[in-house]
Amino acid sequence: MDYQLLIGWLLDKCWGDPSWLPHPVVYFGKAIACGERRLNHGAHRRMKGGMLAVALILLTFFLTAFIIGDVGLLGSWMPSDHPVVTISRYILSCILVFFCLAGTTLIKEVRMVFEALDRSSEEGRRQVARIVGRDTSQLNAQEIRQAALETLAENLSDGVVAPLFWFLLLGVPGMMTYKMINTLDSMIGYRTERYRLFGTVAARIDDVANYLPARLTALLMILVAGRPRLITFVGRYGKRHASPNSGYPESALAGILDCQFGGTHTYFGEVIEKPFIGNHPRTLDSRDMQRACAINSRTEFVMVMVVFAIINLL
Repeated sequence: MDYQLLIGWLLDKCWGDPSWLPHPVVYFGKAIACGERRLNHGAHRRMKGGMLAVALILLTFFLTAFIIGDVGLLGSWMPSDHPVVTISRYILSCILVFFCLAGTTLIKEVRMVFEALDRSSEEGRRQVARIVGRDTSQLNAQEIRQAALETLAENLSDGVVAPLFWFLLLGVPGMMTYKMINTLDSMIGYRTERYRLFGTVAARIDDVANYLPARLTALLMILVAGRPRLITFVGRYGKRHASPNSGYPESALAGILDCQFGGTHTYFGEVIEKPFIGNHPRTLDSRDMQRACAINSRTEFVMVMVVFAIINLL
């Protein structure tokens, strides 16, 4: 049996994303930022942004496939079936799976937001700013909790279910490529004046890559919560979100918690109106956070077990 998925997942459960360990997404971000600075000006911004996105996506897939396949320079002077190459390939695969999963860090960050908010609103704003793209400087306590829980639901798809979905389809190269796609969207996929043209292609690619994983995430959430009847609720509210995908896990969590998400947010100085998800605008508290984190953990466990079983049965 192939245990690289379980090993990578257990490493994430034990370590999360330690700050001392260089993370591939950091280098993805640097490459994107460099390309954006050089290309996001003048004419043909949509084309230039699209070329940057496609180039980085293809580079990530083929570079990862090369590293996993040949283990870099080792493959040039050792047979591919040499024990050193085989073991190195396996270890690298486990490490890359670990890098691609963000479930542990996500739950930790959301808990830290609620703990910081218990101390002061200012601490809560600073803490939630670590995990959301919106302007947090004017958020009140309810908006801080709402932002954290929306991010928890959305990133259960982006940080856990979607990477596992693409691992199932395309292995470690697919998983790493998805992380590049998601990083591109998180950096240049906004509908603001600066990124509206340049990030169009990156945003559309991300929409396609997340289409099935987002809906699968919502389905798994309501199943592990024992609330299958919420599928109608998710179908009604999920499609109201400005994003074709984010609304589905967010609506699943809103239904499970019987609360309301959405509203007015500010991104890079521009006000964005997001439709409301749910119809019960009640006050959120730490019990909601604990319940939401439990749903995330159970959904992650089920997805890992399903993918592991499918890979080893095929």
